Amino acid sequence: MPSTLATGLAEVPETALWTLYQRAGEARRADGVLLDPAAVDLVDRIDYPFEERFGPAGGVQSQLQALRVACFDREVADFLAREPRGTVVCLGEGLETQYWRVDNGRAQWLSVDLPEMVALRESLLPAGPRQRYLAADATDLRWADEVDRDHAVLITAQGLGMYLRPSRVRALIAGCAEQFPGGSLVLDAIPRWFSHLTLSGRMQSRGYQPPPMPWGMDAAEQPKLRTASPAVAAVRDVRPVGGRGLLRALLPVALAVPPIAARRPSVTVLTFEQRSA
Repeated sequence: MPSTLATGLAEVPETALWTLYQRAGEARRADGVLLDPAAVDLVDRIDYPFEERFGPAGGVQSQLQALRVACFDREVADFLAREPRGTVVCLGEGLETQYWRVDNGRAQWLSVDLPEMVALRESLLPAGPRQRYLAADATDLRWADEVDRDHAVLITAQGLGMYLRPSRVRALIAGCAEQFPGGSLVLDAIPRWFSHLTLSGRMQSRGYQPPPMPWGMDAAEQPKLRTASPAVAAVRDVRPVGGRGLLRALLPVALAVPPIAARRPSVTVLTFEQRSA
């Protein structure tokens, strides 16, 4: 039986529910490109009209979300392979279930999100002994005081930046670079054309209209992220791989042929300078 959480969900940004629903839809498929049983379980337990609100899941949109998520998963898994006792800081995590997909049994995890979102996570996904949930504004770097500096740090900002003003994105990057020398930040971005559609109110599907997304960045602009701070040492593009059906065939073209490749969504890793002793 699903949980009765309608009152709690009234305070939760719908984008967290939408992305959860898309991941679960992909994970339910026998040929899905993402294994995410925790997401499937959440959707089954939450009392919310997912299909009525967002339409059927498991199609192209779900696959695109899963491929994006897989980019983040690869980066976190690679980090934990290099730094088994490292700390993963997840900013604006929503109802992301990455911990249950890639945790290595030794790392520390800190999730930073708004109070209403943290309250929902605590009720649905109780933190384990190596997990902490912190109710705070992810763009307010005071959360950095809660991070264990004895081991390497990787920060993720999945599905966060597009909802911020460009100046706040740059400030977040600069703050992370200053606070975590030698660390890394993984973030994603929508292209400028998509941002413009959301700002004009023309992005709508089955009656669901995503909120405005002020920050858009074309993939060709990724190198500009280095200008956010002198402490950003390197910028690296993380490209989706795999897929199924027609999308699998078209993905290499979208990644290689201009102008599509220059104006696609992107996932980027920023590496920060190691501070000299």
